[in-house]
Amino acid sequence: MNKVLSLSELYEKLGEAKSSVLLLTKSGSENSDCAFNNLSNLEGVEEVQILYADVNEVRDIHPVFSVTSVPTLLVFEERELRNVIKACQTEEYYKNLLKKSFYVANLDTDEKPSKNVTVYSTPTCSWCNTLKTWLDKNGVRYKDVDISRDQNVAQELVRRSGQQGVPQTDINGRIVVGFDQNKLKELLDI
Repeated sequence: MNKVLSLSELYEKLGEAKSSVLLLTKSGSENSDCAFNNLSNLEGVEEVQILYADVNEVRDIHPVFSVTSVPTLLVFEERELRNVIKACQTEEYYKNLLKKSFYVANLDTDEKPSKNVTVYSTPTCSWCNTLKTWLDKNGVRYKDVDISRDQNVAQELVRRSGQQGVPQTDINGRIVVGFDQNKLKELLDI
């Protein structure tokens, strides 16, 4: 892993590789240390440039990419931001992500633009799993954030929605609390 000390250095390094990731961390944070260690231990992903920056030292990167919590992994393909992964993930998750082992569907050009959908959930929440299954069945691409892994994410969610429970779904900035199919269908144009 290579340390990045400024936005200009990041852009320079992004030009050096086809695929790059940048882990934004905060030294002293348990979740940041978890993400850093799991990325550092990866083997077999030499084709991807792995970078990191500590927000305590580097102040000009996270605002450009609208990052409000750490750890956050920014995934780049040829200088273009392609994905944002929040919280600490397992080594296996990171390895699959970097080796592009996840299934990515090809979208027809006639399809409507996809919505920006984030599901906030916990592993033990049965309604969360029901919601994610429903989204999968309806072909909705979404980012799943486990709020039990990061108290800051949970607090930010309460601040935004006024609710503590999960699941909560952010669809282009609008929060749906619980598994409200009618509201979800309306916001997702299903």
